[in-house]
Amino acid sequence: MDKTKPFSISKQIVWEAYLRVKANKGAAGVDDISIIKFEEKLKDNLYKLWNRMSSGSYVPPPVRAVSIPKANGGERILGIPTVADRIAQMVVTMYLEPSVESHFHADSYGYRPGKSALDAVETARQRCWRSDWVIDLDIKGFFDNLDHQLMMRAVRKHTDCRWVLLYIERWLKAPIQRPDGTLENRDKGTPQGGVCSPLLANIFMHHAFDEWMRQNYPQVLFERYADDALVHCKTEQQAILMRCAIEKRLAQCKLELHSEKTQIVYCKDDDRRNRYPKESFDFLDYTFRPRRAKNKHGKYFVSFLPAISNKAKNNIRKAIRGWRIHLITWTSLENIAEKLNPVVRGWCQYYGRFYKSEMYPVLRNVERYLILWARRKYKRLARHGGNARRHLGCVCKRTPGLFEHWKLGLGSPTE
Repeated sequence: MDKTKPFSISKQIVWEAYLRVKANKGAAGVDDISIIKFEEKLKDNLYKLWNRMSSGSYVPPPVRAVSIPKANGGERILGIPTVADRIAQMVVTMYLEPSVESHFHADSYGYRPGKSALDAVETARQRCWRSDWVIDLDIKGFFDNLDHQLMMRAVRKHTDCRWVLLYIERWLKAPIQRPDGTLENRDKGTPQGGVCSPLLANIFMHHAFDEWMRQNYPQVLFERYADDALVHCKTEQQAILMRCAIEKRLAQCKLELHSEKTQIVYCKDDDRRNRYPKESFDFLDYTFRPRRAKNKHGKYFVSFLPAISNKAKNNIRKAIRGWRIHLITWTSLENIAEKLNPVVRGWCQYYGRFYKSEMYPVLRNVERYLILWARRKYKRLARHGGNARRHLGCVCKRTPGLFEHWKLGLGSPTE
C-alpha cells in the first residue's frame, strides 16, 4: 500500500488477480501479448499495472473483437481484453463481488460462487412439476445493449469506491478493435469476454429483473442464469399477463424481449391432459419436454423432464469428429484415452445429471471412431469391422475404466 497514491489498492490483490487470470488461460488481446509473454517481465508488468491503477492513470486499451458462429447461423462478437487488462478487471471484480453477492436473489445462478447451471436446471425441473406453465424469456442482444448510465446507477447502489467506479466506467466505454484494425466506439453494452462483464450483468439484472419480481410478484417463481430466465405460472392467463409485465419492465431498462424466441410453454405430463402448441423449451443446453419415466413401483408414466438438447448433441458430435481419432494411429489407446477422458468426463458430469440415457447415442460416436482407429492401426483388423469391435471389446473387458464412455457400458461387445 502506498499512501502517496490517490487510490489504496494493495499489491497483494493485483498478484492474486494475476494468478486467477493465469488459471483461466485465454487468448491475447490487441497487443498480441499472451500470458507466457506477459510472464517474461512479470514483476515489472504487475508493478506497472498496480502503479497506474493506484494513481488513477490506468486507461484500458481496446478489446479485440472475435466472431463466434451461433447455432442459428448468425454470429456473436466476443471482446478479448489484453492480459494486463484482464488482471485489472479481476482486481475490481475481487473487490466488488463480496459486497454485492449477499444482495443477489437466491434464484440468480449465473457466474456466482457456490451456484451452477445444473442447480438452475434442477430447480426448474422441480418447479415445472408444480406449475403448469413456463415463460421462456429471451432478451435480445443483452450484453450488446446494456445501457451505460443505468449500469453505473446500479453499481453505485453497491459501492461508492472511487477507483472501482472510475475503472468500470472506462471499461464500458473502451472501444472494440475489429479484425481489420478499425476502432469502434461503444455507447452501450459490455463485451462478452471481459472478466468483469458477468458480474456487471448480474448487478444490472438484479435491479432490472430480480428485485422487480421480488417486490411486485413475490409469489411468482423464476430461475435466472445471466440473461437466460424461466418464469413459472399457474395458469395460461397468468403467463400472458406476466409476459406483458416483464416486457414493459425490461423496456424501462432499455432492453427488449426477443418476440420469436420468448415463448409460453405448457408443461405437459400424465396429469395434464390438455394440448398446447408449445410443450418444450431449451434452458442451459437442456431440453425440457414430456418424456417417459418410471416410478418407484416400476410403472411407466409421462413426466415433464430435462435432457441434453439437440444443440448440445450436435456440438458434441462436431467435437468428436474434430478429434480425428481414426487418423492418429501412431499413438496408443492409453494416450488417446488420456486426451479424450477429461472432455468426455465433463460432458458426462453436466449432461448426465438428468435423463442420462439421452446422452448415450451421441457418446457412442467415440467408440465408432475407435473402431476405425483399430482397423487402420492393425492390419489383421482392417478388412472387417466386427473383428475391430471384438478387439476393443476384449480391451474394454480387461480395463473397463480406460475410457469414460466405457464406464457407462458404451464399449464394444466381445462377441
